[in-house]
Amino acid sequence: MKNVFKYIPVAALAIFATSCIQEIDPQTDTVTIEQAAAAPGAFDNFVSSITSSLCGQFVYGGTSDTYPFDCGYPSFMLQRDVMGSDTAEPYLNWFSNWYQGTNASPSHAYTQVPWTYYYSWIKSCNNVISVAGAEPTPEMLYGLAIAYTMRAFFYEDLAQMFAPRTYLQDKDAPTVPYVDESILIEDLAHNGRKTNAEMWDLIIADLDKAESYYNQSGFKRTNVYTPDISVAYGLKARAYLIMGDWANAITYAQKAQQGYTALTPEEYTSRDNGFNTPTSSWMFGCQYLPSDDNITYNDADSNWGSLRCLEIDPNGSGCGYASNYGQLFIIDRHLYESIPESDIRRKCYVDYAIDDLQDKDSNGNLTPESAAAIDEALSAYSDYPSWVRNSGIVASAYGHVGGLSLKFRVTGGVDGHYNQYIGFCVSVPFMRVEEMQLIEIEAMGRQNEQAGIDALTNWVRTNRDPNYNYGRHNEAYGNKETPAFINEVWWQRRIEFWGEGISTLDIKRLDKGVIRSYEGTSHAETARYNVGDYNHAENTIHPDWMNLCIVQTETNYNFDCTNNPTPVPPTGDSKPWEGAW
Repeated sequence: MKNVFKYIPVAALAIFATSCIQEIDPQTDTVTIEQAAAAPGAFDNFVSSITSSLCGQFVYGGTSDTYPFDCGYPSFMLQRDVMGSDTAEPYLNWFSNWYQGTNASPSHAYTQVPWTYYYSWIKSCNNVISVAGAEPTPEMLYGLAIAYTMRAFFYEDLAQMFAPRTYLQDKDAPTVPYVDESILIEDLAHNGRKTNAEMWDLIIADLDKAESYYNQSGFKRTNVYTPDISVAYGLKARAYLIMGDWANAITYAQKAQQGYTALTPEEYTSRDNGFNTPTSSWMFGCQYLPSDDNITYNDADSNWGSLRCLEIDPNGSGCGYASNYGQLFIIDRHLYESIPESDIRRKCYVDYAIDDLQDKDSNGNLTPESAAAIDEALSAYSDYPSWVRNSGIVASAYGHVGGLSLKFRVTGGVDGHYNQYIGFCVSVPFMRVEEMQLIEIEAMGRQNEQAGIDALTNWVRTNRDPNYNYGRHNEAYGNKETPAFINEVWWQRRIEFWGEGISTLDIKRLDKGVIRSYEGTSHAETARYNVGDYNHAENTIHPDWMNLCIVQTETNYNFDCTNNPTPVPPTGDSKPWEGAW
């Protein structure tokens, strides 16, 4: 008989003991896989558990704590984004540890957050694979496809988040321990970290199986909240890009694009549905539901909408970390100012020049005339300009509106703006077809630069900026070895996927620096770091805080598991940047 615990890594066993994790699966600690699988509808429940916990639940701390960062996969998108340059926190908030690179030691609670989530998700995948067994019925094939897809999805993230060097830099660099459906409890104590080469081979093997099972099952999904074969193709495209297999990256990026179209300018900047509702561009994502704990507890303040969306009535509930509590995430000023006026993506962020309209009275309050002028300027971005002004100036220590993001909108129409329990029930994109298009273009240019330049120019002019001229965004800071074409693609990815969790992964993949201290910076004091020299672990350029530490409970009980050095962030703000952008 196979006990359920045999699929849990050592870290998860230790986490259970400290009561920091909630079981996602429909069985208890003592129920065997065979017993659980025998229950009516059990297999479907096992399968649905993989994606049903991607957002909406307090998996780390439970409903007694309701931490805002405990809101599922979207939280990791934010954690990764604030580690770099492109997302600024003008007021330090729930994500400041990731922003400043502090409290990141193996013994700190924040280190346990990704370990808790990811290995719980992986356990759900392993349960499905185990229940299906060696001879799955035809009805089980779709579930196996989903399980193998999602296991690859999670290990792709973990490999990038924990490896100190990339696949192309060092195939022997360690990633994380690998736990599959066949591992035994006695093996967990000696389950060392897989190398880059080993891990990415395992990921590709899972995706090969997923592709086969999708084809055998004929599975057709009903929404983007469940992965299908296009997502498996997309994950292969990501993997092959990381592995430097340019031909396969192109092949699978092209396969993944079938049936999807890029967001139109109107869709990208929509005031009603902007990045809160799936479109023909979205390949995979999640949705917060009205019944989710992240919505029903803590005044609906612990979720992506609360952290990202500004347009919630300040005179009603007054809730929302971004809209009414002053804990904003804004676009880096330099990055914003590098976006041409003709690029439609610029419209998602408030122009820093609007701050010049501020005029305050002797009490430090905006004069009525100044408030009216700011609201008129903000009406170019929002149907609720005074609320946006409130978010940046009145409710926030930031005291400005420049750089405020209106890329992510509340959902539910007018009702959603006045009721956060409706407005924060947004969908969040994990994968869009534009990423596949840019992967294809980058891989093409890696083999033939002029072909890549031509393809990139056509893509940008067709989809985002009709006046685009190649060569405008060759930002090489941090790594002067990078070809100009790759820097240009990198800039497009930074703007296209701002706020979608790709930023840090690209910084590590391309080994780039971080620039936050410069004249006019929008980054918070005590976090204005400039990092871009070969003075970090193993001669990398990217900051050490992007190499996550493994939680101490894993290395305590898994005797073959090594760890990354505890990050040591700068002791103070850096001198303003004087190098070339």
